[in-house]
Amino acid sequence: MMPFPVQSLPATRISSAVAIARSKKKPPASYRHRRYRQLLDPGALVSFEVKVRESDLHLLASADRREETLHHLLAFRNQLEQYIRTCPEFLSSLVPLPPDSLAPPMVKAMLAGAAAAGVGPMAAVAGAIAEFIGKALLASGVEEVMVENGGDIFLARNKECVLSIFAGESPLSLKVGLTIPRERMPLGVCTSSGTVGHSLSFGTSDAVTVLAPSASLADAVATRLGNEVKTEADIEAALAVARTIPGLLGAVIIKGRQLGAWGEVRLVRLG
Repeated sequence: MMPFPVQSLPATRISSAVAIARSKKKPPASYRHRRYRQLLDPGALVSFEVKVRESDLHLLASADRREETLHHLLAFRNQLEQYIRTCPEFLSSLVPLPPDSLAPPMVKAMLAGAAAAGVGPMAAVAGAIAEFIGKALLASGVEEVMVENGGDIFLARNKECVLSIFAGESPLSLKVGLTIPRERMPLGVCTSSGTVGHSLSFGTSDAVTVLAPSASLADAVATRLGNEVKTEADIEAALAVARTIPGLLGAVIIKGRQLGAWGEVRLVRLG
C-alpha cells in the first residue's frame, strides 16, 4: 500500500502512543510527559484528562464529562481490584486464564482478549479501561468520544480520523499515520512497545499497533505481537501470527527503520 500525504485527507489528526511495554532504555521525554497529546487536534470536541493512580486518561468528547469519567474509572478499577483479591493469579499470569462466568464484564473482556492472543489477562487492562469508559459515555448520551489510556485508544467519532503512531526513537515515530474510516468506529486502536513505556514486553519493537472492534482484544494482541519482535527480520513472522487471531482488522509493526503492515490498514505519511 502506497502512503499519501495526510494534507489531502479531510480528517482529524489523533496521536496514538504506547501501550503495554517495558522500557529497556530511558523513555523519551515525549512519552514520560505525554507530550504526544499536544499533537491532538480536538476540533469541536472538548479535551480533558482524568487520572487515578496508574490510569492516565486523555479524552476528547462532545461534552465535558470529567466527573462522570472519574466515576466510571473508579468503578471499573474497583471491580478489577476486587476480582484480583479473589483471583490473585489474574494479576500475575503471563498465560491465558479460563473464562469466568461470574466475573464483571470488563474482566470477562480481558480474559477473552488474552485467550485469543495467548497472553496473560493484564495485557488487556489499558485497552479494556479505555473501551468500557468510552462505551459508558456513549450510553449516557455523549455523541462522540476518544479515550486514550497510555496509548491504547477507544475511538468513536462521526467522521474519518487519522491517528499518528508514536514509536519512540525510531525515525518513523510520528511520521506514519493510520486513516480510520467513520464506518469502522467504534474501534480499538492499541499500541505496544518493547523500547518505550513501563509495562512488560519480551520483545524490542518500537511500536506494534493493532486495530480491532474490541480494544481489550487489540491491547492483548499488541502485546503478543510485540513479544515476537526482537529484530527487524521478525516483523513478517509477527504479522503472520496476527493473521491467525480472529477478530482483528489489521496491524502495523515498526522496528527501527522498518515497517510492516497487514489487514485493513490505510497508511499515510505525516510531517
